Amino acid sequence: MGELDELQTFVGSKKNQLWLGKGKEAPPLYEHADAVLSIAFSSDRKTFATGSKDGTIKLWTLEQTAKGVQGKLLGTLTEKHDRGVTSVVFSPDGKTLISGGRDQTIRIWRFVMRH
Repeated sequence: MGELDELQTFVGSKKNQLWLGKGKEAPPLYEHADAVLSIAFSSDRKTFATGSKDGTIKLWTLEQTAKGVQGKLLGTLTEKHDRGVTSVVFSPDGKTLISGGRDQTIRIWRFVMRH
């Protein structure tokens, strides 16, 4: 996988930023309205989810571009946690995402990833 094997993530909650790469080389991702509190990669190592203080969960895919590895937004899950998402985790097969929030709820999301 080359560069993807060496991928690191940097979460900067001050400005809702998430960097992907070997440092702060790639442009940050700004899709959340508040701080990113959790990130999880699926077993395919290309799809990841972010959970935010704004209560949303966003799904992303990694893409190799001329500027390096970058995240492309796939979408936002429809139901928000009331007071922020504190954890996200994928099942080993990548078809289920579990999220936990400050609202003391756990949500189970089942889907099929398409690439």
